[in-house]
Amino acid sequence: MANMLQNYVPVYAMLPLGVVTPDNNFQNPDDIKRQLYKLKEAEVDGVMVDVWWGIIESKGPKQYSWNAYKSLFQVIKDCGLRIQAIMSFHQCGGNVGDAVNIPLPQWVLQVGDTNPDIFYTNRRGTRNKEYLTLGVDNEPIIGGRTPIQVYSDFMNSFKDNMADFLDCGQIVDMEVGLGPAGELRYPSYPQNQGWSFPGIGEFQCYDKYLKEDFIKTATEAGHPDWDLPDDAGQYNDRPEATGFFRNNGTYLTERGKFFLTWYSNKLLIHGDQILDEANKAFCGCKVKIAAKVSGIHWWYNDASHAAEVTAGYYNIQDRDGYRPIARMLSRHYGVLDFTCLEMKDNEQPGYTESAPQELVKQVLSGSWRETIEVAGENALPRYDPNAYNQMLLNARPNGVNRNGPPNLKMYGLTYLRLCNQLLDGWNYGVFKQFVKKMHADQEYCPNPENYRRHIVPLELSKPAIPLKDLLEATKPMEPLPFDNETDMKVTG
Repeated sequence: MANMLQNYVPVYAMLPLGVVTPDNNFQNPDDIKRQLYKLKEAEVDGVMVDVWWGIIESKGPKQYSWNAYKSLFQVIKDCGLRIQAIMSFHQCGGNVGDAVNIPLPQWVLQVGDTNPDIFYTNRRGTRNKEYLTLGVDNEPIIGGRTPIQVYSDFMNSFKDNMADFLDCGQIVDMEVGLGPAGELRYPSYPQNQGWSFPGIGEFQCYDKYLKEDFIKTATEAGHPDWDLPDDAGQYNDRPEATGFFRNNGTYLTERGKFFLTWYSNKLLIHGDQILDEANKAFCGCKVKIAAKVSGIHWWYNDASHAAEVTAGYYNIQDRDGYRPIARMLSRHYGVLDFTCLEMKDNEQPGYTESAPQELVKQVLSGSWRETIEVAGENALPRYDPNAYNQMLLNARPNGVNRNGPPNLKMYGLTYLRLCNQLLDGWNYGVFKQFVKKMHADQEYCPNPENYRRHIVPLELSKPAIPLKDLLEATKPMEPLPFDNETDMKVTG
């Protein structure tokens, strides 16, 4: 049994975005309970749920209301499922899959009425209210508190109020929202501002705080005449239509490299600071800290990697943009949660220069080389065997080892998203088959301590890695082999 469990990859399902309503009510508990029992029947290990800042702290600073979430968590517990909780410090609404509208707390948005530079801003001055700009992370703009302090207070309140679920191990993962859609990135491709696939997106660093920081950094480096890019195009441009991303464009010049290094480093520092607070808040809890990285697969085969770069992932031919993120997470004993695990290259239109399979290999390989755990999600709802088989390949890329643990294995996979369509007829049958394959065809394991190596009380972050080492560019390495194409398959 021990060898079999070593091949076991747990499966979770994301709950609907509005399972707790925008006015902080847990409605239709009987319907949710029915769906959860169907997940339990399929031997799913648990569920992932957004814990919305805009709901919990909506009435005012430090006026937290947890009752609806307590009721939800109790129902999940009663159904025998575990919980992955997301500290959702972003807005819901206006992007792919957003079925409800949950803005940031009104008292935070009111700060933006008089100081709109607290929001991410593109070159034309358009503000994005999905998430506070990382430029104000350490500015006491919210009633004398910095955003970092506000996030820390929220997480500490969660710990205090959800102690019953933390102490018994019901909550196994704490995923910390670090940007729009909960992902560590800039909001470079917002649908609510007109972006559509496969646009390259836009840099989001033109608020006064980030602009002043760049000018200061450039001046200290001996380049007082350098400013933020003015030739990077607009949301729906192609790389070759811009001066910045075209062949031999600005991104390859000394000035362009300096900007992109600064832009991506600011994102790393942002994530590092907030995860430090998460480690302090949940120190002593038997949970893993996690952070999500977006699977921006379009323009991956273009030399500029423009869509990744505008999101803050400085990932080009001679520079790995993801291993520095993995290195930063390693300091926090963190899990890197990556998306688009279900996608294949041949499913994407040729004109998008998209390569999701190569992107996933790069990110997973780099993360494993930094000795951190890797989890994953599908980016879009899929019910077909092709998508499930691709997720199986990525979750256990060297296949099943009947005599011991696989060489490579994901920490867990979270399926997007629980709905009636998933639980209906043929779709449900295929999904149950997928879960069995993720569990290496073994029996459901109710105790995660038997299949996870590091479910121990969370420690504080490791001693600080020198900033230079944390931020230094990493040259790409050959991805680790993904070679179980003929391994256990899900069939229709």
